[in-house]
Amino acid sequence: MLAASGVPSPLYRVYSAEFGFGPGVLTTIFAVYAFALLASLLVVGGLSDHVGRRPVIAAALALEAVAMVLFLAADGVGWLLAARVVQGLTTGALTSALGAWLLDLQRAERPLAAFINSASPGVGLSLGAVGAGLLVQLVPSPTDWVFGVLTAVFVLAVPGVLLLPESSARIGGALASLKPRVEVPPLHRRPFLIALPVVVAAWALGGLYASLGPSLVAEVFGVQNHVAGSLLILALNGTGVFGSLAVRSVAPEKALIGGALTFAVGVAGTITAVLVGSLALLFVSAVVTGFGFGASFFGALSMITAGVAPGHRAGLLASTFVVGYLAFSVPAIVAGIAVGHVGLARATEVYGGVVIVLALVAAASVAARRRAQRPVVAPCPEDEALAA
Repeated sequence: MLAASGVPSPLYRVYSAEFGFGPGVLTTIFAVYAFALLASLLVVGGLSDHVGRRPVIAAALALEAVAMVLFLAADGVGWLLAARVVQGLTTGALTSALGAWLLDLQRAERPLAAFINSASPGVGLSLGAVGAGLLVQLVPSPTDWVFGVLTAVFVLAVPGVLLLPESSARIGGALASLKPRVEVPPLHRRPFLIALPVVVAAWALGGLYASLGPSLVAEVFGVQNHVAGSLLILALNGTGVFGSLAVRSVAPEKALIGGALTFAVGVAGTITAVLVGSLALLFVSAVVTGFGFGASFFGALSMITAGVAPGHRAGLLASTFVVGYLAFSVPAIVAGIAVGHVGLARATEVYGGVVIVLALVAAASVAARRRAQRPVVAPCPEDEALAA
């Protein structure tokens, strides 16, 4: 599912040339997907807590197949907008339901859900972007290949899901859960707010790379190869899984702090690469940033979801991803608009500075929380006597 959501990134330049639109329309197409996804998370994000995981996932996969067919039939901007809206609605429903399913299925002695939930976006987006980029370079009709295969995959996935056992007890209030809301249980609000800045920073940079990354490689560094633009997305998102793996056995707070600092260093390298015009530094910095992305997002998810009750899992994950996808979309739209006024290089530099500040704020907040939670050990009477 996440690979399918990453597929359009390297195809935007193809559609731009074919249908004759510029960066403004490109970011609009990108934006409608994100806003549809957010609406879905807010409305049906917690639905699987009430009706079960299987029906929500099966229905969303069927609708995802419809989105792929719309991409196949696209012959203008209107079709692309419609396809991205439908895909956004399904991705929102699947993100929370699949993430909650992982929490249901993990074993207490081997909790892997936070790792898989944090690593999957980077891996999926990278596979989709690189696969589509390769097809653009190697086959005459890349969109037919990409969306034809994905249509078949999602159609076959529907009966496969229905054959699996249900993992979540159904609780009442299904209709009430459809009221748009952000659900964060009281016990999880403090870690949610503390982790918020790094979630915003990481996803905001991911949105910039997904929407304008290939254009950055082509226009600022002069590399027109479609695969090169896709590889930049891979360098950022693909290395996120290694960041998550590296901190899987580390305390969530330490993972977030280390990941946020690594992320800030990587973004600083990206700004330097744009300033000096070094493509090699751009890719190295993207790898470092992606590593920090994976580590910090793993730490954030682990902090936020620790001990969440079964009936609140999908809702809490939906709220977390609402923040993520808001950061993924809105800043990228603003950057797309700013490009027309200040240029792609300057917009990237300013954007990078803002996300560095957010990452450092998160690291400082979590470090302060760790210090506040550190127990104060009172001196024992014997020690006091010896001191006297």
